[in-house]
Amino acid sequence: MRPAIFFDRDGTLCREVGYVNHPSRLELAPGAPGALRRAAALGFATVVVTNQAGAARGYFPWHVVEETHARLRHLLAEEGARLDGIYACPHHPEVGGPGFRKVCDCRKPAPGMLLRAARELDLDISRSFMVGDSFRDVGAGRNAGVRGTVLLRTGYGRGELLWKGPHQEHWPDHVADDLAGALDWIEARAREDDR
Repeated sequence: MRPAIFFDRDGTLCREVGYVNHPSRLELAPGAPGALRRAAALGFATVVVTNQAGAARGYFPWHVVEETHARLRHLLAEEGARLDGIYACPHHPEVGGPGFRKVCDCRKPAPGMLLRAARELDLDISRSFMVGDSFRDVGAGRNAGVRGTVLLRTGYGRGELLWKGPHQEHWPDHVADDLAGALDWIEARAREDDR
């Protein structure tokens, strides 16, 4: 079993642009391909875990999410990077039609997407990390039992830290300015574990 780095999508690996209601709106965040290449070189699987309730809200059909993820894989491949898995939660607890409106175990901060990825990709959660731009991401990592969590100041991160931080149950193990800073911290932790 190998460890993974679980990444949020929007505001983390991709620029935060609001709801991505067309694949062409998806843009890679600065440093994303390099961070994924570096993670793979360190022996980590790389997995996206993303809440995509825009489909439940009726902002776009689910196939748009799938097409957007195909674009994400394509953009990364052009930069020599790849993902081992992409997991998306379509649910919302209060809005949506059949199959979309429900309380689920996959919508972050619930750990379902991380645990499913661990089962399907044979990952060691206890040696894995979660990187995202919200306290939902931090909570999902903690609830799954990862080794460490990183909250980025990108995307919604800076505002989350300022406005939501004082009231949070799950505080990140590290706060980083960008993906390179997150990988620096993760690499240091992984080296400690290897001693």
